[in-house]
Amino acid sequence: MKTKQEESATDFLKLVKNMKYFTKLKSDNSNGDLFNVTLKTASYNELNLMVSCLLKASICALKNDNSGYSSASESGIDVLLLLEMALQLLPDEEMQLLDEFHKNAIDRKAEQ
Repeated sequence: MKTKQEESATDFLKLVKNMKYFTKLKSDNSNGDLFNVTLKTASYNELNLMVSCLLKASICALKNDNSGYSSASESGIDVLLLLEMALQLLPDEEMQLLDEFHKNAIDRKAEQ
């Protein structure tokens, strides 16, 4: 016989499942301890601007922290978190493709 707590927990889990809560994090198949989050962006240019803004915010927070005016921790800015996000947003594979395009452009100029 189930206790009231077990029934409440079961009802709660059914509610969560039916209401489609907790859908933002997607399980990472390669590592069960990690999750993926989808970030929507209109273009690589917008992605570049997002990374630039994260880096600029980190620089400002670190400058303010070093000048003694305001601590990054006091203002609620976690610089390490911002830098980790920026690092994850960098499109590594696309940068390799840009290197190939650049190499081809240099080769074409040399042929002319």
